[in-house]
Amino acid sequence: MRGQIRRSGPFFLVLGLIASLLLPTQSAALSNFKVAPSTVWGYTYAGKATGTTQTRPPKVAYLEQKSKFVVNFKNFPEWAKKDFQAAVDIWAANFSSDAPITIDASWGRSASIGVLGSARPGNYYSGFDGAPDQSLWYPSALANALAGKDLDPQTPEMVIQVNSVANWNTRNDGAPRANEYDLQSVFLHEMGHGLGFLSTDSYDQFFGYGTIEQPTPYNAYAQLPDGRRLSDLPSPSIELGKALTSTLVWAGPLGMAANGGQKPILYTPARYEEGSSVSHLDEATYSNLGANSIMTPNLDAGEIFREPGSLLLAMMEDLRRKPPVGIAVGVPQVVRNAAAIIADSSAIITFDPPANARTAQITSYSVRNLKTDQVKSSTESPIIFTGLKNGTSYSFSIVASNTNGTSDAVITAPMTPQVGWKRFIIDEKADAKHVTSTLFNGKPLIAYTDSKSGILKIAIWDGKAWKKSTVDGAGGTAGRIKTAITSPISLCVNGSGLAQTLHIFYSESGDRDLRYATYDGKKFVYEIVDGNGVQVNDYKDPVRVRTGSDVSISNACVATSGGIQVFYRDESQGILLGATKAKGTSKWVYELVDGDRKTDGRSTGDVAFHLKALFDGKKTYVVYDSVLTISQKKQPTSGEVRVASRTTLSSDAWSYFNLDTSGSATPMTGFDVSIAKTLNGIQATWLISSPATAPNPNRIRWSPVQNPPAQGVATSELYGAPGKYLNTDGSFIAYNCFQRLCVLDSARAIPTIKLVSTEQNPDGVASAWVIVDRVKYLVAGYKGQLSMFRP
Repeated sequence: MRGQIRRSGPFFLVLGLIASLLLPTQSAALSNFKVAPSTVWGYTYAGKATGTTQTRPPKVAYLEQKSKFVVNFKNFPEWAKKDFQAAVDIWAANFSSDAPITIDASWGRSASIGVLGSARPGNYYSGFDGAPDQSLWYPSALANALAGKDLDPQTPEMVIQVNSVANWNTRNDGAPRANEYDLQSVFLHEMGHGLGFLSTDSYDQFFGYGTIEQPTPYNAYAQLPDGRRLSDLPSPSIELGKALTSTLVWAGPLGMAANGGQKPILYTPARYEEGSSVSHLDEATYSNLGANSIMTPNLDAGEIFREPGSLLLAMMEDLRRKPPVGIAVGVPQVVRNAAAIIADSSAIITFDPPANARTAQITSYSVRNLKTDQVKSSTESPIIFTGLKNGTSYSFSIVASNTNGTSDAVITAPMTPQVGWKRFIIDEKADAKHVTSTLFNGKPLIAYTDSKSGILKIAIWDGKAWKKSTVDGAGGTAGRIKTAITSPISLCVNGSGLAQTLHIFYSESGDRDLRYATYDGKKFVYEIVDGNGVQVNDYKDPVRVRTGSDVSISNACVATSGGIQVFYRDESQGILLGATKAKGTSKWVYELVDGDRKTDGRSTGDVAFHLKALFDGKKTYVVYDSVLTISQKKQPTSGEVRVASRTTLSSDAWSYFNLDTSGSATPMTGFDVSIAKTLNGIQATWLISSPATAPNPNRIRWSPVQNPPAQGVATSELYGAPGKYLNTDGSFIAYNCFQRLCVLDSARAIPTIKLVSTEQNPDGVASAWVIVDRVKYLVAGYKGQLSMFRP
């Protein structure tokens, strides 16, 4: 990506986090873990001017760097960069990590004149390999250090903001005057917050409620005097609110040892202070302890720090260890949302913890097969029962236990295990992270990627076997690129008989340009369609040219006798772009299809995270999703499934309508889209949520592409929540069911669902339909191999 423009305003919601919710990301491919946005900041407040100047501490020499920091400066003066780098060098010698730590640092006026600086982690992660406690949420830099790798290379590990109008010492001499503030000291403090010395609590000043939605190891080490952990209190609750404004201490053994054997006291004033309360050491207790005063909430004028101090380093080391269990209060309540999910000769029992799970400190969950009386126990959901008989109905009971007792049992709805489809391997060396299909010269053709090698391949059925060829990503020879192919693929074909041309569109992980390969049955020819422009083509610019935006997220193409059309998302601006090449010409003509305005039937939504395109012989149809609003958690809360259509190649010929729009019963619609041409027209499918499951989908919806739509809908409870990737042939809809493959027959009066594959893939399973020797197969990557499935 060569440049970025971010639009502001209520409808312009170009947010990388939305993409992470709606798209497979690099982080998801690495491990089955959860990600939550970081929204709470830790502040350094400007303390009083004491009228005295602190003696400058000696410069500390560090011989070994334990980690690498990369700082992206925004609007920083050169003198401030030097102070920042000095703080970075100190933390690099004290914080150990094999993964680079990226900091986005901004220099500007603070909303509060009293705030010298603020910091937060990039994200929070839970359930990753290497997490000491799988139930807690670890800030980016600490999570990466524990995992031994960068869980999300696209997101900075830390965000720091500095108040540009504070009375700073700008001389880089390390000796602020009695009325000046030392910037290096602020950076040392704020980087402590960014690395994990930060509570994720919030407080409602009007009602007195406290909230901790994603408890961290910091919250688990913060204790009330009676030994209860802050992370275990009900949330939201008055009880938690009182704890945030009462005495709290640190229970980590290393922090206690560094504090003379006493539990360090946290800063919890009776009147809650945003950005300060809980996330600092007590000001009155630690303000005059030299280097160990660094994490008090205020920095006085003339005050200097040149090292983190033994107490902070010991507490940071506590965060790398598993906190001791909390004190169980009461008996567990019943588990919530219990379900028995259909599998092949198996049942997957899922449930959410009881409402009082934090305070109850649950030690185990037990599930009983009510038909066989078999019992299995675990500390988390799901629990899997194998060896069941397909075609036989089973129900299960679930209880939660702690040291005080056991909850009442919850009984699941009956489920009947079901045999999966038969599997045939096409390519045992490619995992088919992305896959699509078409007919080429009268033969079925599959295009697919291999995430391990980064190669894009095609396989053509020659009547006896699949003939495989490498398209791109094979090392940079003969026009091929060296970087990995990472995007969805779109295929389209024009020509007649056995003289057809195959058009392939895709993107890669380096420049994230939209690439294009043509194939005549003998050789591939390559070019870049878009993304390699000299600068970003602003969405407000009526003159459309090549852009420097990231155009790697989604694409869909249409090929006709008149030329080739391709449509794709501009990730830098959240708009839907198009490029056309008419027959007999060699140049692409660029256009902006949607996402730029609220006139002419267009939308200002954040569009085309997912899209598909088809030509019905008269019209070109593009179906795509749109996010309209998001919550404070930056999760999509309303959206649309839109259709753009035209009969010519003119950029002025588009007309628009919605196939679906969010409402009170359907808070969010979209998530993914798929379309297919049938004898009766074009059929589209997508996902929707209910108020109880938002922002996650829980139903599958479909309709002919017409205005007004004629929608059908189906639920998927017994097979698990539906999810991308969607793939329809007009009647059968393949979708992900609890991270497996299922197929819905939407043509039946009462839609039915069949289980295709049983092994879960947390990254999602893309699929495509293909007909081989008059038999219809579903093609997908399964167990690291490109495979075909049929009943």
